[in-house]
Amino acid sequence: MSAPQKVRQLLSEASTASLGTLHSNRLPFVTLVSVAWAEPATIVMLLSDLAKHAKYLAAHRDASLLICDDTALPENRMSAARVTLTGTVQRIQRNVDQAMRDVFLRRHPQAAMYADFNDFSIYEFRTTEAHLVAGFGQIQTVVAADLTR
Repeated sequence: MSAPQKVRQLLSEASTASLGTLHSNRLPFVTLVSVAWAEPATIVMLLSDLAKHAKYLAAHRDASLLICDDTALPENRMSAARVTLTGTVQRIQRNVDQAMRDVFLRRHPQAAMYADFNDFSIYEFRTTEAHLVAGFGQIQTVVAADLTR
């Protein structure tokens, strides 16, 4: 399997990721978020606008997502395939977010109970680069354009 194929596999299977944002004082801030794969270089998140990470994204759109293969045994977690995505995040306005909202709710149907709350919004993560660790000595950086091929 090629590196772009492995990245697409990890993204398509992911339900959670660690989201890294920049705190207002430019320090990193990481939190766990629910994710859904929309297209080769795009991840969708449903975030509360009241959350710290959403506030940080409003000030600094640059962000990172760490997605790990959830099938690795607990004692073998460091051997699990994983990908760190770097890119930008944009909050999608409610009147134009239906397609992305549907993608997210198909992956996380339980979120329907709060997805329409006024403080929740769809956020789109656009990947610029993916750093894949697929196993020992199997490390490769993939640019977003290669994910669409």
